[in-house]
Amino acid sequence: MTREDQSDGIDDFCYPGGMHAHARLRLPDGQVRLLFPGDVIGRGSGVALRLSDPRISEAHAMLSLRGDSLRLLALRGRFTVGDDTSGDVEVRRGQVIQLARDLTVDVLEVALPDAVLGLEGDGLVRQALAAVASLRVGPPAELLPRFQPDADAAIWSEGDEWTLRLSGEEDRPLVAGDSFVVSGETYRAVMIPLGLASQAGTSPLGAIAAPLHLVVRYDTAHIHRTTEPALILDGLLARILSELASIAVPVSWESLARQLWPQEDDVLALRRKWDTNLTRLRRRLREAHIRTDLVRADGHGNFEIFLEPGDQVVDQT
Repeated sequence: MTREDQSDGIDDFCYPGGMHAHARLRLPDGQVRLLFPGDVIGRGSGVALRLSDPRISEAHAMLSLRGDSLRLLALRGRFTVGDDTSGDVEVRRGQVIQLARDLTVDVLEVALPDAVLGLEGDGLVRQALAAVASLRVGPPAELLPRFQPDADAAIWSEGDEWTLRLSGEEDRPLVAGDSFVVSGETYRAVMIPLGLASQAGTSPLGAIAAPLHLVVRYDTAHIHRTTEPALILDGLLARILSELASIAVPVSWESLARQLWPQEDDVLALRRKWDTNLTRLRRRLREAHIRTDLVRADGHGNFEIFLEPGDQVVDQT
């Protein structure tokens, strides 16, 4: 069983599962693929599971490890399991997940080991390793759930065995308790109980992210992380976050926009203003290496603050 690698440096790794939380899916054409936490399903070229269908967005859904369960999270729209339509479902063996009409994937297996291998070190909070991971020393230190050619270290697994590659050195096994030094910074391999492995959430198409601490004050908003500088927002971008944080439930874009631009009566103009500023906000999040689904759309015109385990909001509006 192979899983396609999207990079140029490490090809056709074998993934029999081993110590990884994963789901094994059967696609409409009969292919069987493994997905790991943080993997994205979509139409885009950089996703883990690519589905060529115009109804599927570039980043459509993401597999996420939450506590001791695997969940499929909608990044665009919703999906159907049985009689239920949702944007967040626990993945279980035997399910048929309908991503679009007549487009389904079958869940053949869900594996949840007691503990997974993780990495911690100077400037890097403890977090689980993806099946293929790359470490950038930074600053800030960053652990990416994919092979990155310009990274300072690459780590990958074959079954229950892990390998570490450092520039200019021979590849070597990596087991819990091992440590290594890169650019003067020390990193350690550790075992993480599965229930704790999801506390540092996963970010679609990006880094494994430290928990977020949001402080919203209406005209300003600060997003703090333990491993990177705070992102400071002001003006309309801060107000969008503040409104969503204070409401704390999904709310329609129009209701939000009317709070931000109360003098605007033209719905089309209101929508243009909303789309423009939402794009600006997501661009700022992306540039700061913060997951853009922090402000999440449900596919039906509603938006919400989407928090991963460990994230916190302090509302000072």
